[in-house]
Amino acid sequence: MNRLASSPPSKPSWHPLIPTPPPHSVGAVLAPEPIRAAIAAPLATFLPVHYESGYAYPLLVWLHNSGESEQHLSQVMQHLSTQNYVAVAPRAPQENQPCGTDGFNWVQHPEAIAEAEEAVDEAIASAEERFHVHPDRIFLIGHGEGGSMALRLALQSPRRFAGVASIGGSLPRFHQPFRNINQLRHLPFFLASSRECRQYSEVDVCRDLKLLHAAGCSVALRQYPGADDLTTTMLSDINGWVMDHVCGP
Repeated sequence: MNRLASSPPSKPSWHPLIPTPPPHSVGAVLAPEPIRAAIAAPLATFLPVHYESGYAYPLLVWLHNSGESEQHLSQVMQHLSTQNYVAVAPRAPQENQPCGTDGFNWVQHPEAIAEAEEAVDEAIASAEERFHVHPDRIFLIGHGEGGSMALRLALQSPRRFAGVASIGGSLPRFHQPFRNINQLRHLPFFLASSRECRQYSEVDVCRDLKLLHAAGCSVALRQYPGADDLTTTMLSDINGWVMDHVCGP
């Protein structure tokens, strides 16, 4: 099981792990200018190998972990799938402040939540304008704090997404995350965690599972050995989970 090591956006360290994708088929690029006037933050985009404009692809929206950036999308998709999806990754709206560290953060307070929701909406809108994506097959996936924000936004707008997956990110607790509880029963959830991960302990996982089950949600739970918070096996399992929902009845 290979671990994907995170790094500051200016000094990526995944190149030895993942070969550079050919520029004509797969790639993650920062938009050089806004796709729409409302888009202010950089956006990474991933196209599948041999992209076919006549096919409506599922769309994956990736929310990076805090302290990272949207530039990790290409590396993530190399292990999730290079053929099945169009994918986009908005940058978290809050820039790191302490000790001059790089990266960007998802913050769970009302103003930052609204900014995150706007960033995701604009990322989806840009993908829909530029590529052929299926409007009923939009999946929200996040890692760490990005996973918590993915869960938050899916809980707020459950009819917007075909499913939500969180890797090492717990359910948010404040600002009424379950206010749309009556709409949650048809939204699939995927929770992934490592047994020794300090950021998302087994106690937290069990608590979140009970809450989602009490709300009547469908939950797929995967727990992995060790303390790694993001591995290639996790991404492969998410691909299987998404495809089950795309190809299922």
